[in-house]
Amino acid sequence: MTVNTALDKNNSNYHHGNLRQTLLSAAADLIADGGIESLSLRKLAEKVGVSRTAAYHYFQDKNDLLCAIAAEGFRRWQRSLNQLNDGGLSEGSKFEKYIVGYMIFATSNPEEYELMFGRSIWKQSKCTQELQTISHATFQHQVDMIEHWQAIGLIKGDNPLRAAQIIWGTLHGIAKLFNDGVYTDVTRIEEIVITALPMFLASTD
Repeated sequence: MTVNTALDKNNSNYHHGNLRQTLLSAAADLIADGGIESLSLRKLAEKVGVSRTAAYHYFQDKNDLLCAIAAEGFRRWQRSLNQLNDGGLSEGSKFEKYIVGYMIFATSNPEEYELMFGRSIWKQSKCTQELQTISHATFQHQVDMIEHWQAIGLIKGDNPLRAAQIIWGTLHGIAKLFNDGVYTDVTRIEEIVITALPMFLASTD
């Protein structure tokens, strides 16, 4: 049975080229509503209106699907990083936008964020090659940004890898406090992050 045959039975509007993206978008909606545990390929196929055969053509199992959702999250975050060079911002403004943007991304997509950085994939060593490649590339991009900011004297230190790890660890910890419900006043997110900025900036004295 071809993929198109499986699709025609339920919904003739889907085509081979865009079904995978449609499935990923629907899966992100499902985990946003019911959490990671509520997601299955059967439920996903029903939501999109295709057969399970069609869904299995793109994802071997639930772990494969979860890794694909996480990979898509990294791609969206990578696109946000690329946009930092748009608009003629100063380097200081770019760094602030990077810090605030990370927190907004993390707290606006808590279930997806948990897949990107949580134990359900990484602790169990169930990472697909696709996810490993895009996650490493995205982190390296951030290391490169930190290296540039250190070179021009904006960020403390001379080790971009360690600085990137510390900055990311700080942001990740704050994001987890909000996503896990320890902090509940989301109106304070930007204020908290802006307060943390001097921890990373080189002295202006």
